[in-house]
Parts: sequence; structure tokens; C-alpha cells
Amino acid sequence: MTDSCSVNSPRRTLSLSKRKASLSFPEPVDKASGFGLSGEHGPKPAEVYGFVGSITTVAATVIYFIWAYVPESWLHSVGISYFPSRYWALAFPTYFMATVVLMLGFYIGLNFLATPPPTSMTVMFDDYSREPQNFMPSTGEGDQPIEPICDIGINTINDIMFKERK
Repeated sequence: MTDSCSVNSPRRTLSLSKRKASLSFPEPVDKASGFGLSGEHGPKPAEVYGFVGSITTVAATVIYFIWAYVPESWLHSVGISYFPSRYWALAFPTYFMATVVLMLGFYIGLNFLATPPPTSMTVMFDDYSREPQNFMPSTGEGDQPIEPICDIGINTINDIMFKERK
């Protein structure tokens, strides 16, 4: 089934020719390992990093809440005598959120500065703009080839969208 108009995928081959469409499934290949794996064993690194990251996040959150809400006398009785001031329990998240909001505002401002004004011709034309060409298909059959890619002029778009309907 080597047709020029066929779509191949790992699960099936589907022919899209004018002839009758056929669907075939490849035979499964037996693996020597018996597990059906592709020769790789063990967890993927992304899974390990995700698991370690989630456990670390939960542990850090629990430690943060213990530090922020448990009285100092209880921490001293457990043997924890060195910890940051309680001021940072509110100050650090506040500073962090203010930094994130300022970074987003700065990013949006930079995008506004980098955007050309609406009256600029670079909004409509750039180095990659292509003018439409006269295209004459030269095929003997009834099939028509796809026209070359080009940009549609703003006057054509305006005529199509805003032309008065009669």
C-alpha cells in the first residue's frame, strides 16, 4: 500500500485516493521483555522531577505554616531556636506578589512600546509580504492546482467586509 495520497500513523494506514478507501492495522510485534515496553525501563525523568517537586512544595508549605502560626514557646520546647522574624511571614509573600504584578506591568508596557502605531505602514506590510500574481493553471485535467500564497490587500478585505449589500 504505497499510495502517494496515504496517511501513515503508528496505529493505522488510511488511503485517501479516489479509489475505495482502505483501512489496515499493522500486526503487533512481540517484545522479548514480556511487558510490551519499548525497551526503556523505569520512570521517566519528567515524572521523577514532578514527584520530587510536588513533595518539596508540600513540605515547604507545611514548614512555612508551622513557622508562621505556631507560638515561639512551642518551637523552643521542640528545640527549634533559630528561625526568621515573624515579620517575614507576611512581608515575603507581599513583596513577591508586588514584584510579580510590577513585572507583568513592565512586560505589557514594553510590548506597547515595541508595537508600531496604527497609522504605520508596517502594520499592513513587512519584508515577507507578497503581492498577488496572475496565476494560470496549465493542467489538462479538471483538477485545479492550489494558487501560490500571497497577502490579500486591505482594499479587497474592506470591499468584502464593508461593501453595501444591494
